[in-house]
Amino acid sequence: MLLERIYDEDLAQASYFIGCQAKGEAVVVDARRDVAEYLDLAQRHGMQIVAVTETHIHADYLSGTRELAATTGADIYVSGEGGQDWQYGFEANRLYHGDTIRIGNITIEARHTPGHTPEHLAMLVTDGAFSDAPGYALTGDFVFAGDLGRPDLLDEAAGGVDTRFEGARQLFASLRDEFLTLGDHVQVFPAHGAGSACGKALGALPSTTVGYERLNAWWAPYLRDNDEQGFIDELLDGQPDAHAYFGRMKRENKDGPALLGPLAPLGRMANDDLARRLEADELIFVDTRDQHAVHAGTVARSLNVPGIAKAASYGAWVYDPEKENRPLILLAEDQAYAEEMRDHLVRVGIDTVAGFTPELDGLPMTTPRTISPAELESFDATLVLDVRNKTEHADGHIPGSKQLSGGRVLWNLDQLPDEGTIVTYCQSGVRNAVTASALRRAGYDVVELEGSYAGWTAWRGSQRVAQPA
Repeated sequence: MLLERIYDEDLAQASYFIGCQAKGEAVVVDARRDVAEYLDLAQRHGMQIVAVTETHIHADYLSGTRELAATTGADIYVSGEGGQDWQYGFEANRLYHGDTIRIGNITIEARHTPGHTPEHLAMLVTDGAFSDAPGYALTGDFVFAGDLGRPDLLDEAAGGVDTRFEGARQLFASLRDEFLTLGDHVQVFPAHGAGSACGKALGALPSTTVGYERLNAWWAPYLRDNDEQGFIDELLDGQPDAHAYFGRMKRENKDGPALLGPLAPLGRMANDDLARRLEADELIFVDTRDQHAVHAGTVARSLNVPGIAKAASYGAWVYDPEKENRPLILLAEDQAYAEEMRDHLVRVGIDTVAGFTPELDGLPMTTPRTISPAELESFDATLVLDVRNKTEHADGHIPGSKQLSGGRVLWNLDQLPDEGTIVTYCQSGVRNAVTASALRRAGYDVVELEGSYAGWTAWRGSQRVAQPA
């Protein structure tokens, strides 16, 4: 048996390629939407992808299940559990508790593990050439290394009302009745790692075991003591902000993401034509440099998505395809860079990248306004906006500031003043520059705090040291 983990650092998301060498067939679980890596794996190992499945209706990225099936001719398998409100809206084989997918000696068994979502499945994998019992569990957003999938996302991002409490109870039952009935040796492969907003304390380890989690996970004592209410209270406390784009991902993944097909090569756009079309507001420019370069000068009304590493995450903060359809032009050193960045953006349903330019010459430029921590003391700001997570804000913030995380700002403009100047900050300045670019494009007068909260705390510390004894 072959089991390979394909990990996306941008979204902290893992998908899995399970193959039978004897039969030359493979199954992919929780595929992302740019599918080239799965095709390369299949070719490298001389296998055909015959089935594509997923653990649940994802909220943090757009599923590649349909895309990969359309590309390879593989059969699609999705959960049929969860009740009428949680049925997928596209043609696929339905998996119910105990159903299996078989390739050669390998059996993949679906186990209904509700809690994170009502339809959630875990996949137990048995390599029949070695054992009659499962040796591996693909737990999706049910059990992570050191944490659990959060049950409040349906409330936070998908329009639910107090579903978190029932979800937490279901998670407790799924742990008790499913996860903890497995042998301690079973290796656990989750769908996310550290950095994902699908939990509050995800570990960075690529895998764990049932036995290790049974002994060491924060939730284990609650299960040992059968303390459901204590478990619920601890699970729901301190969950991070859910990005607003999660709601769109839920809807699109349930209905079936649009198929991309082969993507056309991205061409370089001449800057004179680009300048003309930007002036006519026919295009949106994406500045892919860091905040320091952007602060020295950027294209007017551009969006800041600083580099490939977090392009999907930050792109989904500043561009909503449900409200905006103008094509995107990327600042990119070459075609390869632009196309890699496009691959990241399509993972969150941003399909409108139309070209790139490697330079700024001849484009309409502006210099974003910034302010130092010392200047903030006497600055007449209508609002000081903390765009960090609410848990970061709770740990310490600039007095009088309002918290609204960068991944939620564009969807909550009613919480911002209609007039006046907004001073924005994050921890170091990266998220701040991203969010500020979106607010400027939306028409707000924004001033960024130099050094953000880290700079402000350092300045405050220097002021205290300078005070006479």
